[in-house]
Amino acid sequence: MADEKSTKPSATAFILKSSKTKKPSLNKASVSSKKVVKPAPKAPAAPVKKSPAKSPAKSSATPAQKPTPATAAPAPAAEEKKKPVRLSEILKPKNDKNYSEFLSTEPKTRLKNIIVAQPQPEGIKSPYFDLESKYKVKFQFTPFVTVEGVQGKDFRKQRISLNDFSGIIFTSRNAIDHFFRICEELRVKMSQETKYFCTSEAIALYLQKYTQYRKRKVFFSDTNSNKEMRALILKHRDTTRFLYIGPEVRSKDEITSFMSDQNIPFTEAVMYRTVPSDLRKVDLSKYDMMVLFSPSAIHSLYQSFPAFKPGKLKVGVYGKTTADAVLEAKWQIHLMAPLEGAPSIIAALDGYLKVSNK
Repeated sequence: MADEKSTKPSATAFILKSSKTKKPSLNKASVSSKKVVKPAPKAPAAPVKKSPAKSPAKSSATPAQKPTPATAAPAPAAEEKKKPVRLSEILKPKNDKNYSEFLSTEPKTRLKNIIVAQPQPEGIKSPYFDLESKYKVKFQFTPFVTVEGVQGKDFRKQRISLNDFSGIIFTSRNAIDHFFRICEELRVKMSQETKYFCTSEAIALYLQKYTQYRKRKVFFSDTNSNKEMRALILKHRDTTRFLYIGPEVRSKDEITSFMSDQNIPFTEAVMYRTVPSDLRKVDLSKYDMMVLFSPSAIHSLYQSFPAFKPGKLKVGVYGKTTADAVLEAKWQIHLMAPLEGAPSIIAALDGYLKVSNK
C-alpha cells in the first residue's frame, strides 16, 4: 500500500511535467508562427513606403504654386497700411459741413442792440466794449442758461480719481471753474506734470486764475479750430490718459466723437449742469441780433417762449453744435465763429459790424 501511494503521486507528477513541457513547445510554435507571419506584411510595406518617394513631381508642383499667393498677398496689405497713415484723413471729421454755405445772404443792415447769451464780462476791459465804442453799438449780456455745479459728494459716486489722469480737456471756462472747485472740495492737488488741453487760447489763458501757466503743459488750438485740437490729442495719445470735463447733459461733441472713432481711451467727468433761465421778462423785440453759444440756449428760449420764431432778429452762433441746433430749428445763421477769417466770436462780430455799421 505504501508503494502504491508512492507510485500514484509520481504518475500525476509525470503527467504534470509532461503537460508543462508540452505547453512551452506549443507557445514557441505559435510564437514562431507569428514571427513568420509578421515579416510577410512587412515585405509589402517596403514598396508602399517607396511610393511617397515618387512624390517629387507633387513637391515640384507645390513650390510652383507658392510664389503666386506670396507675391499677390503683400501688395494689398501694404496699401491698407498706407491709408491710415495720412493725418488729413484721420483728422477729417465725419459728415463735415462747410458752414460758410449756411450763412444768410440777406443784406447786412445796421445793428444798434445786440443781446449776448452770456454773463456780463468782469472788469472794464473787454473786447465787447471796444466794439461798442468802435461801431456805436450796444451789447446786453443775459445768460440764457444757469450753470450749477455738481457737489463733491455726488461727484464721488462717479468713482473717478482725478490724479489718475495726466491730461485734462477743457471746452469752456465753466469746465475750468468747476474742475478746480471739485479739486478744492475733495482736497485734491493736481501734479505739476498735468497737461491741459483747451479748445481756444482764451480758455487756456483763463487757467491762470487757478494754476501757474506753463506753456509746455498747456496746449490749445491757435486758430480755435477743433482740427488742431484733434491733432494735439492724437500726438499725445500714447503718453497721456485723458479726462474730459463736461456738463451733465450735452449735445454730441466733435472731440469726444473723434476720440471714440480713433480708439483713444478717455473718461468723461460730469462736474456741472445747465439749467434753463427764465427769459419771460426779456423783450427780444428790442434787439437786432442775438448771439448764442450752446444748444442749451435754444432749448431755454423754447422753454420761455414755446412758439418763438426769430423773425427780423438776426442770429449769431459760436460752435458747430450750436450751428447744427439752429439749422435744426430752421433758423437762419447771420454770423458764425469759428470760421475761416473769424476764429472767435469777437472777430466774427467785428467783420459783420465793419460792413453793417460802416
